[in-house]
Order: sequence, then structure tokens, then C-alpha cells
Amino acid sequence: MVRLARLFERGAPRRVDVLVVGLGNPGDGYAATRHNAGFQAAARLAKRARLEFAHRAAESRIAEGSLGTQRIAIARPQTFMNESGRAVRKLLDRYRLDPAAMLVVYDDVDLPLGKLRVRERGGPGTHNGMRSIVAAVGEGFPRVRIGVAPADPRAEIRGDLADYVLEPFAADERAEAERAADRAAEALEVAVRDGVRRAMDRFNG
Repeated sequence: MVRLARLFERGAPRRVDVLVVGLGNPGDGYAATRHNAGFQAAARLAKRARLEFAHRAAESRIAEGSLGTQRIAIARPQTFMNESGRAVRKLLDRYRLDPAAMLVVYDDVDLPLGKLRVRERGGPGTHNGMRSIVAAVGEGFPRVRIGVAPADPRAEIRGDLADYVLEPFAADERAEAERAADRAAEALEVAVRDGVRRAMDRFNG
């Protein structure tokens, strides 16, 4: 009985102050695609906090720990993008948090590559993962958007938008995409440590 109790305690969620959710599609085939920019930023935030994605729960891979004085959980849902809301609802229930205590980071085709936008709340735009989340929990949560559109504002996205976001970054885009993921992780850390307004001031320029 004691052994079973200890196993249960190890699997129980910690109390956390902030939930960070990076959006993407599970599987190696999607890892380097534009649509997985949120996964990349979440992984970099976990590295900054020296945390590992050691937990599997709420249809997600989760890293739990601390960032400064804040207790955090960083999650990468293992549903496909269009069903992100199902995992997010389970994550909020797991940690008994309101949506306002959650930060979501994701790719945005309405921003050029390398640009970030931090917002306190808002609609889903054209992003199917965000549409799923907003349908599940409403609009009242902060988010960090990572631009994945062509860096040249004169360039147009040719073909189907869904195909575009599911493609890997082009060879001449990869360095900027890496920098953007690093900056997004930094923006998330500032938002967790110092508040979303501070992150907006620093990264929305």
C-alpha cells in the first residue's frame, strides 16, 4: 500500500502558478515545420529553466518546475493541431487554473518571419489550433505569436496555406527561425517572471 501511495504521489501534478502551452503537431515528420514553431519555443523555455518533458498527462508532454519565483508547467499537446483545445482543457483542469494563468505560443502566418507579438487576450485569427483552444476555453488568455510568413513583405505565400505551414523552413530561413524561437522563449520567460505587459513592452517593437 505504501509503495502504491508513493507511485501515486510521483504521478500527481504539482501546484503551478503559470501554464505555458506550445502548439505543434506530434511526430518527427512535423518537427521542423513552420507549424511547430510553438513546440520549438516551448522546448527552448524548458531548456532555459533546466526542465525536462518528463511527464505524460492530459494528452501532452509536460515539464514541471520553477522559473524564478513562479511555479510553472510547460506543455506540448500531443493531439494534432486542430484538436489543441481538448488537451488545453485537460491541462487547465489538471492544474486547476483559469485560462488567464496560461500562456500559449504558436506560429502566425500574418506576421513575417522573425517578428513576435505578445498579447494579453484576443481571438484566434486564422490559426486552427487557436480556434480549437478559444472554442474550448474562451479568449481570455495571453499569447505569444511567432511570425512564419516570408520575411520579405513583397513576397506572397503561393499555394495552399495549410501546405505552407506544414513545410520545413527553407534553407535561407532557418537561421532566422532559430533566432525567432530563442526570442519567443525569452519573451515567455519575461512574461512568466515579470508579467505580460513587460513582455509586450520589450518584444512588440
